[in-house]
Amino acid sequence: MNAAVQFVHDQLTTKKQFPKFKAGDNVTVNYKIIEGGKERIQGFRGDVVKIQGEGATTTFTVRKISDSIGVERVFPFFSPNIDAIILNKVGKVRRSKLYYLRERSGKSARIKEKRMK
Repeated sequence: MNAAVQFVHDQLTTKKQFPKFKAGDNVTVNYKIIEGGKERIQGFRGDVVKIQGEGATTTFTVRKISDSIGVERVFPFFSPNIDAIILNKVGKVRRSKLYYLRERSGKSARIKEKRMK
């Protein structure tokens, strides 16, 4: 009986399908903003600095440069406010936490793009 209830619950709750991404990838996160009674979707495009946590508490941090100021934003993976995640570029990095980007600016802050064969 419990398995049947779980099956029906899984069918009714829609799980959003997001692309697989990792640190160094350039993504656009479209998230819902509620201002008063209005609701709109705004995009946040930047590089993924880190992915942390496990299960329902998984979060990822996206960093972008806005008017020559670095802006980082943490998004919960399973937030109902995230509308879509679009993978723009796949980065070529050798570590999972890119904290060194915080001290860099200009050309040295670039991430090379991984070439697809």
